[in-house]
Amino acid sequence: EVQLVESGGGLVQPGGSLRLSCAASGFTFSSYYMNWVRQAPGKGLEWVSSISISGGITSYADSVKGRFTISRDNAKNTLYLQMNNLKPEDTAVYYCVRRGDGPTSQGTQVTVSS
Repeated sequence: EVQLVESGGGLVQPGGSLRLSCAASGFTFSSYYMNWVRQAPGKGLEWVSSISISGGITSYADSVKGRFTISRDNAKNTLYLQMNNLKPEDTAVYYCVRRGDGPTSQGTQVTVSS
């Protein structure tokens, strides 16, 4: 059974930083492109970032480019999202997903507010 467990969210002031983690199990993590997506209150799912199998290729939504960094540790079956210079519009539930899948986990809440 595919399991993805996100952690690291919380309440942070504008300009602050958070590092999200996603622990993967139940599949061969190192064989999949992985994505971070988010859902803000009252809005649909928004793609945030993607990373290739080796981690050598990354891509970002324009809204987070230059502020967020995606990475992975295939030895630990873990996906990360370093988020810097957070803005109120980054407030959302963040999910890690395999490419082609939708969210299957509870996600982690990120709230950016003063």
